[in-house]
Amino acid sequence: MSQEPQITGSSAAPSAPGPGPAVPQTRAARHRRIVDILNRQPVRSQSQLAKLLADDGLTVTQATLSRDLDELGAVKIRNTGGELIYAVPSEGGYRTPRVPLGESAKEERMARLAGELLISAEASANLVVLRTPPGAAQFLASAIDQAEVHDILGTIAGDDTLLLISRDPVGGQSLADHLLRLAQKQKEQPED
Repeated sequence: MSQEPQITGSSAAPSAPGPGPAVPQTRAARHRRIVDILNRQPVRSQSQLAKLLADDGLTVTQATLSRDLDELGAVKIRNTGGELIYAVPSEGGYRTPRVPLGESAKEERMARLAGELLISAEASANLVVLRTPPGAAQFLASAIDQAEVHDILGTIAGDDTLLLISRDPVGGQSLADHLLRLAQKQKEQPED
């Protein structure tokens, strides 16, 4: 007989880390992780979300999780399959929660934005420096982060400069070439 996971523990108590990277036990880190989970997969209940957080080493009480969801503006919406799932407002100020994008839609968005915003890409070892118009680096970084490209360990964005870190110690050049090809391919497509 299968049971729903129990929501136990304290929001400040560290627990055994899951298979992913260590996550700090702060409110901001917990909020970021909740948003990441809700954008990545359908979550139907608080107990399911608590289990996913626990798998990442974040043990929370039901009261803390409920408060976090409220602070994030999370609501339940119907996904394309008709199930009620939690969703949070999109980044960029959109107040309407959206169903998480599929993998191909995330990659297409990243490619489209690379075509619109990428000015140059230079590599050194496992680092790639991308240049964008002023104010666009964080927007492109967000699209790259949401696409969850396995070869990219992380991104850091300023105003017009974006640093990508490749998982491969010498993978910077191939990553830069890939992003430049994506951008060029988008620029060559006829506009609708």
